[in-house]
Amino acid sequence: MSEIDQLSINALRFLAVDAVDKAKSGHPGAPLGDSPIAYLLFHKYMRHNPKNSHWPNRDRFVLSNGHASALLYGALHLSGYNVTIEDLQQFRQYDSITPGHPERGDTDGVEVTTGPLGQGLAMSVGLAIAEKHLAAIYNQPGFDIVDHYTYGICGDGDLMEGISHEAASLAGTLKLGKLIFLYDDNLISLDGPTELSFTEDVEKRFEAYHWHVQKVGDGNDLDAISRAIEAAKAVTDKPSIIAVRTVIGYGSPIAGTNKVHGEALKPEEAIETKKKLGWPEDKFFYVPEEAQKNWDKIKETGAKYEGEWNTLFAEYKKKFPELAAEFERTHAGKLKDGWEKSLPTFPTEKPMATRNAGNAIMNAFAKDVPELIGGAADLTASTKTILKDGGNFHVDPKGRNIWFGVREFGMCAAVNGMAAHGGLIPYGSTFFTFSDYCKSALRMAAIMHTHSLFIFTHDSIALGEDGPTHQPIEHLMMLRAVPFLTDFRPADANETVACWRLALERKTKPSFMALSRQDLPVLDPAKHNVYEGVKHGAYIVEQGSDSPDLLIVATGAEVWLSLDVAAALKKEGVTARVVSMPSFEIFEEQNEEYKASIFPDHLPKLAVEAGSAIGWWKYVGRHGDVIGLDRFGASAPGKIALEKLGYSVSNIVSRAKALLESAKKAEAALAGK
Repeated sequence: MSEIDQLSINALRFLAVDAVDKAKSGHPGAPLGDSPIAYLLFHKYMRHNPKNSHWPNRDRFVLSNGHASALLYGALHLSGYNVTIEDLQQFRQYDSITPGHPERGDTDGVEVTTGPLGQGLAMSVGLAIAEKHLAAIYNQPGFDIVDHYTYGICGDGDLMEGISHEAASLAGTLKLGKLIFLYDDNLISLDGPTELSFTEDVEKRFEAYHWHVQKVGDGNDLDAISRAIEAAKAVTDKPSIIAVRTVIGYGSPIAGTNKVHGEALKPEEAIETKKKLGWPEDKFFYVPEEAQKNWDKIKETGAKYEGEWNTLFAEYKKKFPELAAEFERTHAGKLKDGWEKSLPTFPTEKPMATRNAGNAIMNAFAKDVPELIGGAADLTASTKTILKDGGNFHVDPKGRNIWFGVREFGMCAAVNGMAAHGGLIPYGSTFFTFSDYCKSALRMAAIMHTHSLFIFTHDSIALGEDGPTHQPIEHLMMLRAVPFLTDFRPADANETVACWRLALERKTKPSFMALSRQDLPVLDPAKHNVYEGVKHGAYIVEQGSDSPDLLIVATGAEVWLSLDVAAALKKEGVTARVVSMPSFEIFEEQNEEYKASIFPDHLPKLAVEAGSAIGWWKYVGRHGDVIGLDRFGASAPGKIALEKLGYSVSNIVSRAKALLESAKKAEAALAGK
């Protein structure tokens, strides 16, 4: 290792140490051990321009072990991204751009939010899928306008997490040759030596996944690491992992122990570390001029890389104007003008399951939204999410259909990676009950504000015979509780059209749909402006009268049940207004005047939904009522399961009449006072 390399690496090490020390919080161990790897990637191998972190053809870097964020922030600062010394000094402080774990959107140069271990690796698989697909779509002879790598660093914790198995298996199956990970093989986890909990042969495991596998015995041997990266780049039909034996907390008096993993070095330990590595003990956030000049070369080469690409793309635009225009449009996140004209309208004559409607809708607009790509977790025939003319990505990377296999968590994280890459609108699908497996990835989509779409079918106990394990109960409310995640549970085929349109239009918020297995009647498009209604989150589907006796609000299939209840109540002289509420998230975005028009204070309110009741009380009020489920479902034909668990016209009519009676008594009591 040359003297300037060593100086540059130590500058990175001690920016991280000082940031953690000033915050009195963080993880100094990984930055001390991994700085040579990060230096090599940022300084030598990655084609990136720090002055334009959104250059489409940049190499992507993902720090999957996101707790080592001080390493990434230091590398971004030294490389010339918009991360200042003052930002490093505000590490882990409120409203800083250097939070405890890397956050996409907060920090210039951070590609994806990482921290929940394993997800960085899985999102990297999505980034690599995106690159492979877009290269197949847009590249022409002599014009490789999409040609970049996804690099990453992961640790033992990432590889212990189950999602890493899902993601690595999928990456090997898809032959993602431009995915290269360096594994920080330091033999230490937070609880102690990895021999306590992680004794598998990682190299053999990844060989079994059809990865190209190498091992480097010394994490400070830049030449050996360089040779391994070069060898990885030479293998084009397999993703690569390089196991690098590092020393956690390198140079510190507690190096090689779990004590240096997740706590700031004590002042005397920091001093001793600086002494050992030849660093000034009395200087903090110090970068020698020679080291900074060396790091500054990245800005020069980065500008050169982007300049060459810009020249190539300018010529590409002349020769392939339509492809170039589409590339620019999709990478800007804009939908094609007039795409919505391809959306169908469904007639009322034939009932249709909303999952089937979803398939018809996707295929209707597929040609006008070529950036749509995705698939299912081995449930394509059930979730109805195949693009009929979309091709097969596994056979030809131009294909838009991906068979994710039974890997729900890995699928959704890969969807997030594709969305973060840009140029695509990705989706993943499975049964709604299996959103449990996906939950952390759905939360990450919401944190990152990626344009990720999640299609869940078999949305309630109406699923029937498969029984409680497959019947979602708490899932709607659980996911409605996730900030910035848009919920959709449409009542029919035409509401499903509106939900799909909004999901595509809401590009800074991920969305999920809960779609029915069973056929449902279709709202009359001549009677209802369904898109406008869904666009407001909730709307009136049955006025009842100008002065109804009560209000019934429902979602999905229960809207139709509520309409039947309203008809039955009418025969008894009771007028009910029925509201369809396909999206809590969108309704909450409306102004107070609109909210009050849907839920007027004076009306008794009854909510009906085949799921958890929690969350509905906000809308029906303390004196309202909710017909929900506080138990799991049952194995029975769907109609019987619904009836036995309270979703019958007779039961809801009884509850509605009881609610009215209760409201009258309360009104009388109030008048008596």
